[in-house]
Amino acid sequence: MYSEEDFLMLSGIQHFAFCQRQWALIHIEQQWAENYKTTAGELMHKKAHDEGSFEKRGDLLIVRGLRIASHELGLSGQCDVVEFHQDREGIDLFGYDGRWIPVPIEYKHGTPKENNADELQLCAQALCLEEMFQTGISQGSLYYGENRRRSRVEFTEDLRSATKKTAKRMHEMFRRGHTPNVKNSKQCKSCSLANLCLPKLQKNMNVRQYIKQNIHTGD
Repeated sequence: MYSEEDFLMLSGIQHFAFCQRQWALIHIEQQWAENYKTTAGELMHKKAHDEGSFEKRGDLLIVRGLRIASHELGLSGQCDVVEFHQDREGIDLFGYDGRWIPVPIEYKHGTPKENNADELQLCAQALCLEEMFQTGISQGSLYYGENRRRSRVEFTEDLRSATKKTAKRMHEMFRRGHTPNVKNSKQCKSCSLANLCLPKLQKNMNVRQYIKQNIHTGD
């Protein structure tokens, strides 16, 4: 169990799954850069994060910008949207009649990814909500802005285990203050930190090679 001063940003789990070096540059070295994708994504999240907004539609309650945290994961952040569906198997909510089941909805710019980074982030949100409300959550959804469709995500035992392991590795790397070496791949082209990370330069030449080629000792 982690104390609040040790909490890491929940949104970082998506960075970590995409590229551990990217996560370290952002969350350990505090570096950041924008590109079209990050800007478009930020605009989408601002629209979704109308913090403190409540909307009731019959047996559906929509809450935006809900702040969440988990002492087990050591993560904290915000949900874009949490839908509370009225259900007799759900939980009590102060000020509302009946019982409700929370369902996290995460908004993403673009289309579904080849890796499971988005699913891990959504599952981390569900685990936070489960801990906070002392309930079980079986599924959530990812909304992709490019195709304007929701993709349902089942919180299987495998996904839950992968989420917990990823959060643990994040804390281990953060404690060490370690930034991994470059692993150049096709996803580097879409990374907003490419000019800070310099994947091609670091792949082609290490420090010893650079010194050998560029610093003359006069021998």
